[in-house]
Amino acid sequence: MRMLGVLGGMSWESTLTYYQLLNRGVRDRLGGLHSASLLLHSVDFAPIAAQQKAGEWAAAGAVLAEAARGLQGAGATALLLATNTMHKVAEAIEAAVDIPLLHIGDAVGTALQAGGVTRAALLGTRFTMQEDFYRERLRQRFGIQVLTPDPEAMAEVDRVIFQELCLGRFLPEARDFYLAELERLKVRGAEAAILGCTEIGLLLEGCDAPLPLVDSGERHVALGLEWMLEEPTRSN
Repeated sequence: MRMLGVLGGMSWESTLTYYQLLNRGVRDRLGGLHSASLLLHSVDFAPIAAQQKAGEWAAAGAVLAEAARGLQGAGATALLLATNTMHKVAEAIEAAVDIPLLHIGDAVGTALQAGGVTRAALLGTRFTMQEDFYRERLRQRFGIQVLTPDPEAMAEVDRVIFQELCLGRFLPEARDFYLAELERLKVRGAEAAILGCTEIGLLLEGCDAPLPLVDSGERHVALGLEWMLEEPTRSN
């Protein structure tokens, strides 16, 4: 089994889910007492969130790049960045290490493409919904057109993430709002919905959603499991 490095803490609520799903995935595939071979660096989210708000992305990227170097030095053979939004600084992380960063956008795009989806709703932080680092990757690599909420609804989606979900508060009112927004995006032509924040899956767990849901965290974990359990190529 290959050693996987996880950059987490953004927020720790979803990082906990990553840890659980990676271990369950290894157990289900290998059986017995097998568990995931992992290294975890969980950052303090408060300074990162402040840097996001201030637009100090280079500083945030430097923090994660340093953490990535530490994981590589400790033996990680690939990295999962356990957040959607911070993939905005994916290039800074990739430049800091010699091991692959398994990109969450590729995990989502592969799942959508496999389902024949060409128009997908996207819910996430305002950074993920507004900026090109996520939407353009899906369009250019997978041919996916992304639909996002109108500005007022987008602001509420973002508020719920930072003021509720990242604090472990999963309220019925927020769940109802998210489901209603997915219905509106379905009317606009969305064929599926990307849960583009790793906490949203926790909010909508077990819900009867108006669109098929692609949980970015679950798809990212599946990509990590594929890496961990693939037999490395051996040279003669």
